[in-house]
Amino acid sequence: MQILIHAADAKQWQTAIASALPTAKVMTSNAALEDRQNADYLVAWQPPSWLFEEQTGLKGIINLGAGVDSLLNNPSLPAGIPIVKLRDAGMAGPMIDYVRYAVLHFQRDFDCYARQQRRFQWQEQPLVPKEEWGIGVLGLGAIGARVAQALSDDGFPVHGWSRSPKTLDGVTCHHGESGLTALLGQVKSLVTLLPNTQATRQIINAETLAALPVGASLINPGRGSLIDEAALLEALGMAEGEESVDKTDGEGRGRLRGAVLDAFDTEPLPADNPLWGHPRVLITPHMAAPTPRHAALDQVIETLKAWQAGEHVPSVDPAAGY
Repeated sequence: MQILIHAADAKQWQTAIASALPTAKVMTSNAALEDRQNADYLVAWQPPSWLFEEQTGLKGIINLGAGVDSLLNNPSLPAGIPIVKLRDAGMAGPMIDYVRYAVLHFQRDFDCYARQQRRFQWQEQPLVPKEEWGIGVLGLGAIGARVAQALSDDGFPVHGWSRSPKTLDGVTCHHGESGLTALLGQVKSLVTLLPNTQATRQIINAETLAALPVGASLINPGRGSLIDEAALLEALGMAEGEESVDKTDGEGRGRLRGAVLDAFDTEPLPADNPLWGHPRVLITPHMAAPTPRHAALDQVIETLKAWQAGEHVPSVDPAAGY
């Protein structure tokens, strides 16, 4: 079995996989061409087109992350090769922490207190109980389901949405277009954890933002493609290109109270993007849920062994995008 690794930390992956599979030949995409030929399996994150043009005998691809949109959109990706993506693999814990912080940022008024601090203002805000702070989680996959249930365990009323019907303990589940509309009208914080597909692109747009209650907040640790940035800026109270200064007090003058954003359509986020300077937007550099190698390694090895043994492994549906 010959395994090719393409990732920023490819050498570490090479060492770990070679230790777990001592009879396999494990190569990296940085090796000389003659040393990386004829791979059976590719273990990669965002592999370049030339790699597929070079490797013509691939039998399977393991995507080192939950999002497969970059891989599926690669014009050189061969058709018919099974693709397996990581299922949680230790990412749910950090994601829960990130979303929990972002929800508390608004529910406990830390955004308001930050503005007050800049004005040297000492004023306690009335506390909205958790029981009255509805949260919507769009996307109930392996990670989204755990986020939704963790927030429910924290005492928040949680509404989840997915394309097809699902059932989760402690979570009111919705599906389909009518389900999305029903969810949006009941939440103070909306969390987006959907995959990047044709059906989900810019699902957060002028229409969906208008369906949220006035003063709601948006939290996106999922995919940047989910959000229409111009519509978001308008909902926040600043049209695209308007001067990015704090002209507000209290909840601000837009429909949307604020946003915590970790993923963007263009990354790194360009310096001239008006989201950088918006006083009610908190930006982080796509760090909500990094993939811990030790947790992902077990899934990678399990998949490679199953493929080598000729066993069926559940794979990505390219038409659905996940």
